[in-house]
Amino acid sequence: MNPPLADPHEFVGDCQSLVELLRRRAEHSPDQLAYQFLIDGQHEGARLTYGELHRAAQAIAARLNESAKRGSRALLLYPQGIDFLVAFFGCLQAGMIPVPLPPPDAARMMRALPRLKSVIADSQAALVLTTGELFATLHQHFDAELASLLWLSTDGPPSDAESSACAFVDSVVRGSPGPALTDDIAFLQYTSGSTSTPKGVMVSHGNVLNQCRLLKAAASYSANSVIAGWMPYHHDYGLIEGLLQPLFVGVPCYFMSPLAFIKRPIRWLEAISRYRVTHSQAPNFAYDLCVQKITPEQRATLDLSSLQVAANAAEPVRAETQRAFYDAFKVCGLRESALAPAYGLAEATLMVSHTRLELPSAATDQISNPVSCGRVLDELQVEIVNAETMRRCATGEVGEVWVAGPCVTKGYWNRPEETERTFHARLADSDAGPFLRTGDLGFLRDGQLFIAGRLKDLIIIRGDNHYPQDIELTVERSHPALRSGHGAAFSVDVSGEEVLVVVQEVQGKQLRDANVDEVLSAIRTAVYNEQDLSLHAVVLLKPGGALKTTSGKIQRRAMKAAFLNGELDVLG
Repeated sequence: MNPPLADPHEFVGDCQSLVELLRRRAEHSPDQLAYQFLIDGQHEGARLTYGELHRAAQAIAARLNESAKRGSRALLLYPQGIDFLVAFFGCLQAGMIPVPLPPPDAARMMRALPRLKSVIADSQAALVLTTGELFATLHQHFDAELASLLWLSTDGPPSDAESSACAFVDSVVRGSPGPALTDDIAFLQYTSGSTSTPKGVMVSHGNVLNQCRLLKAAASYSANSVIAGWMPYHHDYGLIEGLLQPLFVGVPCYFMSPLAFIKRPIRWLEAISRYRVTHSQAPNFAYDLCVQKITPEQRATLDLSSLQVAANAAEPVRAETQRAFYDAFKVCGLRESALAPAYGLAEATLMVSHTRLELPSAATDQISNPVSCGRVLDELQVEIVNAETMRRCATGEVGEVWVAGPCVTKGYWNRPEETERTFHARLADSDAGPFLRTGDLGFLRDGQLFIAGRLKDLIIIRGDNHYPQDIELTVERSHPALRSGHGAAFSVDVSGEEVLVVVQEVQGKQLRDANVDEVLSAIRTAVYNEQDLSLHAVVLLKPGGALKTTSGKIQRRAMKAAFLNGELDVLG
């Protein structure tokens, strides 16, 4: 195996595309390990060197060039694993635009198909790449819309059913597309739909390469880094920092499926311990899960001393989580300085701000309340703006977070009006811009970014602003029978007045030791004492009843709609 180059960035700094990046890696280090998939999060499964990935992607591109034209959108439906990577880079090499999506779960097919069809319609997809097994499952649910697409299983030769349903022709390449350019769309990143209908964010090759370059500096990646994770490929966090950042830096990546982590959270930390991982990332709930599910006896088997960056993003970062995770795993050699909250969104490719390791006060800031999401990435500009007047807020004042810079994407696919409204904002006092309006509330203090919540989720009761995250945190702390991160607070109109409603999922085991009235009383008392608010209604949901996005974010709007329509899976 070839050792990593002393400075891998030296020969990738002027790459124009992800295609060129992979080609250069394959030319310079063909036998170096690129990706190792961990079956069940533990055993080593399929692996790829840079050379193997490049050749496998070329083979997929050869099939695609015969099947669709350059610029066609190709949905990628794969379980977590090596097959996705080959298909993703195969699409890029063929000049097509991959659209990573979560693979439909057979047990929830009727719920998954409407979203799949909405993305097909929105992206105007021409073909779907998947595995033979998943194709066989989906084929049972084909209607005219799904059957009209070209379906290609990339983990083996086309089956008879595939060939018949999709009129697939497997033949040689007739020609290669021209080279991808920096401004070309690399892929469509469909938003999770936590607050609205999913939209396809147009992410260019330049956006990704700039993001990787800036993230390399912010998170102190080096030629000696080792990366491991479990975030799904269809989420921007899992795709860009989890899978593409290792390629950019030129270091090995060990990854597992999200399900493997959820079933046994220790698998993630075992991988960090076993492979001497330096960088990993996950949303806030994952750190909570590790604290809750990993026993003291299991902790004694872990060595987390190699971990330099444990990034926390993709959902609100809680100081209590940061503190609990450090307290639980410091006996494993975890450094407090490794805790690295960050903030980002798909519309800015991924990260906008990230905790810098070189700052001596960083560790303290990450376990205090509110939590700092670090400093804004180099070359990005962040302004805190009054969403109504479009003027800059005073220092320390909460306002909407606006972003400009090379990581801000092109906009939403086929949605010019929404693109104009979201990506081309200008300051009223100076006409500076254009800026991306994130829809997130935050403030800057001592050069660091703090996030307060979502602009559209803001609850206004009798003229006072309340952030739902604060209320939800109060609720889940009020009684041990309540499940962390599985509640929603929102307001509804009753006779012309906005009133507060809380919907909260319970944990079955703890609830057996408490009666429902006791839990309801605890919630009302806590919200009144801590938030000075009275609750109009409190609804307890059965385990699994909370509505969340595919990336684990609570769907407040969907929960509110279900409450108003009487569609919640209510306890009792």
